[in-house]
Amino acid sequence: MAERATRIPGWAEEMRRIFKGGTVSQFVLHGNVNDLVPIEEEGKLRFGGLKPFLVDTMFANYDVVLTYNRGAGIRPVKGMESFLTTLKGLDTWSQTSFGSNPGMIPRDPRAALELIDRYVHVVMSKQRVAVILDWAQFVVPRGEVLQISNSLAEPLIRIMEWAADPEIQGSHVCTVLVAENLADMNQQVSQSPHSAKITIPLPSEAEITQYLGALKSSLADFEKMCDVPIEALSQKLIGMTRVNVQNMLTEAVRNGVRIDPPFLIKKKKEMIEKECYGLLDFIEVTNSLDDVAGHDEARKWLREDARLLRLGKLDSIPMGYLMNGRIGTGKTWLTFCWAGEIGIPCVVLKNFRDKWQGSTEGNLEKIFNILHALGQVMVFVDEADQAAGKRENDSNDGGVSGRVYSMLAKEMSDTRNRGKILWVFATSRPDLLEVDLKRTGRLDVHIPLFPPQTDDQRNALFKIMCRKLKMPIKPEEVPPVPKDMGEIGGNEFESLLVRVNRRWQLAGEDEKKKGLPAMIKDELGGFRPSAHLRKMEYMDLIAVKECTDDKFLPEKYRKMEPEQIEARLAALRMSVE
Repeated sequence: MAERATRIPGWAEEMRRIFKGGTVSQFVLHGNVNDLVPIEEEGKLRFGGLKPFLVDTMFANYDVVLTYNRGAGIRPVKGMESFLTTLKGLDTWSQTSFGSNPGMIPRDPRAALELIDRYVHVVMSKQRVAVILDWAQFVVPRGEVLQISNSLAEPLIRIMEWAADPEIQGSHVCTVLVAENLADMNQQVSQSPHSAKITIPLPSEAEITQYLGALKSSLADFEKMCDVPIEALSQKLIGMTRVNVQNMLTEAVRNGVRIDPPFLIKKKKEMIEKECYGLLDFIEVTNSLDDVAGHDEARKWLREDARLLRLGKLDSIPMGYLMNGRIGTGKTWLTFCWAGEIGIPCVVLKNFRDKWQGSTEGNLEKIFNILHALGQVMVFVDEADQAAGKRENDSNDGGVSGRVYSMLAKEMSDTRNRGKILWVFATSRPDLLEVDLKRTGRLDVHIPLFPPQTDDQRNALFKIMCRKLKMPIKPEEVPPVPKDMGEIGGNEFESLLVRVNRRWQLAGEDEKKKGLPAMIKDELGGFRPSAHLRKMEYMDLIAVKECTDDKFLPEKYRKMEPEQIEARLAALRMSVE
C-alpha cells in the first residue's frame, strides 16, 4: 500500500499497518462505507468516496486495481492496458476474446471471479495488484454451508482462497471486500481468521467540525443562514454521515431555511431514522422527572444517576436498567422523563426482525453503529421479553432469535459503553426475559413499578393525568379518587379521562352546566377497574422478585419472605400461563 505524506483516517491507517505486517492480504471494510472520506495532502483537505480513496490513496503505487460488483462487472480502474494485455494471453489458452473485446468480460460472480483469479496468479510475481469487491454481500451472501448452491459456492471458495493462500499473502496482491453490514455476508468470510475486518465508523464530533470547515467555504451563504456556532453545530450533528450533513445543510441554504436548533432536531431525526431504515425512533423529550407522580425512590435513584452523568462520572453508572411491573404503571413514561432530565438523545429500538436470512442481524449491526456514533444515548426497548430473543436457537425461526440474543448480550456487556449507551428494558413479564440478559453487568438495576399505594399518590397521579390529557380543569378542582377504587394505574386513569372527555363533547348545555368536576366525579363512581386481578398480582410479584434494592418496594412487599413470594406465584401461575 502507498506510503505517502498524507494524513488518512484511523481505520485506513490500521489497514495499512496490518498489510505492512505481511500476514494478511484480505480486508473486509464494513460500517460507514457509503460516506465521504477525508484526505489531507500537503496541508489541503479534500473529501471523496471510499472507492476513489482506496484507488488513489491506499493503492497509489499499485500497477493494477480491479473493481467488481454484480451490477458493473469487472472494471480495471488502474492499469487497464496491462490488464487487457494479460487477458489477451489468457484468451489464447482459454479460447476466449476478453482481451480484444472487453465488453464480453463476464459479470456473473462465478465466471468473473474465476477470470480475476486466473489473472492474479499470472501476474502476482511481476505486478502489484489490488482487487476491490464492492457490495460484497451480494457476491457472498449470508447462508448456511449446506444450503449454498454451486453458483454461490465457487465465488465463496475463491474469496476464501485469496485470504488463506500463502503464495498470495507473500506477494503484492491485496483484496478488499466492501459491505455495509458484516452480518449480511457469508459467515465463512465474515468470521475468517485469514482476513482483517475493519470498521469504518461514523464521523466523530471533531471530524464533523473538520468537514463543516470545508463545507462552509464551498457553500455560499452558509454562515449567514446558520444560527448555531460551528462547535455547537458539530455536537448536534453527531450520528450523521458527512453525506447527510451535506445534503441537509445544502438543502436548507438553497431554500432559504434558517439553520436553527428546531430545524436541526427535526432533520437529524428524519435522516438518522431513514439511515436506519426506520429501525430506530428518535423521541423528542421535553419532560423531566418532575412530571412523574409517585415512584419516589425510583425517581430519586434516576435523578442521582442523571447528576452523575452530567458530572461525567461514567464509572459510577450502571450498564443498564430493567423497568418492570404490571401494565399501566408508567415504565415508558418514567424512562422518557428521565431522558429529558439528563438531556441526552433517547431512541426506541423498533422491530428490527426480518423474515429474510441474515437481515435481522444486519439491521442490528446498523443500529449499533449509529448508537456508538451518537456519543451518549438512551436506548429504550419496550416489550423486552419479546424483542430480545432467546439464548437457545429456535428451529422455527432459523436460529434468528438466538443470534439476536447473542448480539444484544455482547453489546450490552461491553464496558466501553458504560455511561455512553444507557440500555433501558421495559416489560411486565421480566420472568420471560433470559436470565443472562438481565444479570449484573448488563441490566444492573431492576426497578419495579407499582400502582399508587396511598390516597395521596392516587390523587397526585390522577391530577397529572388530567394535565397530560389537557383537561380544561384547574388542579384544585380535580375531585379526589374514591378510597375503594383499589390499586389503579395510570393507563386506567387515562382511559377514564378519555371517557369523560367523550361524554363532555357529546353533552348538552344542561349537563355541561353541572361542570366538568361533577362529570369526572360521576365517572369515577361508575368506573370498573381491570377484571384480570390475578394476572395483575402475578406481574406485581414478579416485579418484587426481580427487584435489586428493597427501597424500591412498597412496605407491604418488603415484609414478604422469598418463600412466600414463590408460593403465591406458583398458585397464580395456572391462571396466567
